[in-house]
Amino acid sequence: MNQINWLDIGLSFIGGLGLFLFGMEYMGEGLQKAAGPKMKKLLSILTSNRLLGVLVGAGVTALIQSSSATTVMVVGFVNASLMSLKQAVGVIMGANIGTTITAWIVSLGEWTSFLKPSVLAPLCIAVGIALIMFAKKQGAKHTGIILFGFGTLFLGLDMMSDAAKPLRELEAVKNMFVVLGSNPILGILAGAGVTAIIQSSSASVGILQALALAGLVPWNSAIYIILGQNIGTCITAILSSIGANINAKRAAAIHFIFNFLGSVIFGILAIVIFTFIAPGLGSQMIDVTQISIVHTIFNVVNTLLLFPFAGSLVYLAEHLVKGKNEAKPGELQHLDERLFETPSFAVENAVKEVVRMGEIAKNNMEVAMQALFEKNRDKVQEVFDTEREINELQNGINQYLVKLSNISLTEKESLRVTNLFHIVSDIERIGDHADNIAELAATMIEDDSKFSDEARKELTRINEMGIQCLETALKAYEVTDDRLAKKAMVLEDHVDKLESNMRTNHIKRLVQKVCEPMAGIAFLDTLNNIERISDHASNIAQVVLEEI
Repeated sequence: MNQINWLDIGLSFIGGLGLFLFGMEYMGEGLQKAAGPKMKKLLSILTSNRLLGVLVGAGVTALIQSSSATTVMVVGFVNASLMSLKQAVGVIMGANIGTTITAWIVSLGEWTSFLKPSVLAPLCIAVGIALIMFAKKQGAKHTGIILFGFGTLFLGLDMMSDAAKPLRELEAVKNMFVVLGSNPILGILAGAGVTAIIQSSSASVGILQALALAGLVPWNSAIYIILGQNIGTCITAILSSIGANINAKRAAAIHFIFNFLGSVIFGILAIVIFTFIAPGLGSQMIDVTQISIVHTIFNVVNTLLLFPFAGSLVYLAEHLVKGKNEAKPGELQHLDERLFETPSFAVENAVKEVVRMGEIAKNNMEVAMQALFEKNRDKVQEVFDTEREINELQNGINQYLVKLSNISLTEKESLRVTNLFHIVSDIERIGDHADNIAELAATMIEDDSKFSDEARKELTRINEMGIQCLETALKAYEVTDDRLAKKAMVLEDHVDKLESNMRTNHIKRLVQKVCEPMAGIAFLDTLNNIERISDHASNIAQVVLEEI
């Protein structure tokens, strides 16, 4: 027997694993870009119907090639209050089903010689690179990314399998798998440990399949390792939930409880089968397709078994992870960096947060006008406090957008992120103008001055139109409606005309000494602030027309 070169084997296997992980990540990225618009709609169909949640979880995981990434995304959604724990249960269950797609992709090589990794890898890589470099249409480039990732995944699998083949001659390696197969706890711990380290059950199953291709893995050790892999994949969500709110921690706990219970149930069943029903099966070598079948059966049956007890899983998680969520003023509600795993969702949630910031600014403008008309000190202070919150939101959103702009986005998503920077700036300026109006109110309170009846009527009229203009622009951006955007721009024109006419009328009142001088200054400054607010609303509407 030739001497084993452990350095060559180790480097080849690690290099193959790196290519496998890179290919899986790259293929998932291409699938995300190709299916981005569809993925944005998946969240909207999530209702209290857990069955829909299972389907969505399976679908998203099949697209991004990682149940860990899907569960991290779920933790992010729960943390951003976009998903309830009951909805999260279904998605987590579905994610476990969706992750089986990678194992089936790896199994293709056993079905026909044309689909073997050594044949398929160079073909996919060559076609993929050609499409990435020379295709003009974005859809074709996305297909190229998918093919390149697919080919690289197969190349890595082939390298791992070739590296492991010399190990078939070593009794120590064979004995290691015999020990893992005869001791369920060791087998489960081995699967959990490897998966926790590389933080991907799909990749961990891929490694197991590469070893199976080399003829190293018996049935019993494969089963226990697969069960352990489903426990180990929970580490990603658990680590992700650190620093998140209580419900997000509970979502990670649900993922662990669900996978742990399934592994315990199937572990007991496997022991019974290998000990009493089919004692000879455990020592037989398992092939790649059989690993895919086992992996799929486990995840599908586990979901069917525990699906009726989803409410109990939520109850158990709530009692294991105790505490209450406490929202702080100016705290981001829809943004979570965990959503970067699926950029299309991250962009849409950034839009939601910016629109929320706009609503806060609009409400603050209304309070500022109330403070001005009512000469109310408490409302003046409320405007000042809210303005600080708006500034905090601006800083938080901008930091998020900077990070979001540095991940892989489609051209349309990149444009949207760039426009969000501008909209955030417009909304912050709207907040500043509301703050200016509150300062005018404070001055009028100090000077004990007041508007004439005619001035109050005019300010009320232009304020209502300014508010309507801002509301319409924000709604237009939220739902991407060009009709509403055009309406907002028409309203802005009306505000401009009103401001000009009212300024002229006010000068006449000052000449006639109908209005107090100090109140007159406040009137003109208020007009100017409302007109500027409508200008910023018009900027938001213009972005809608550019994006359509």
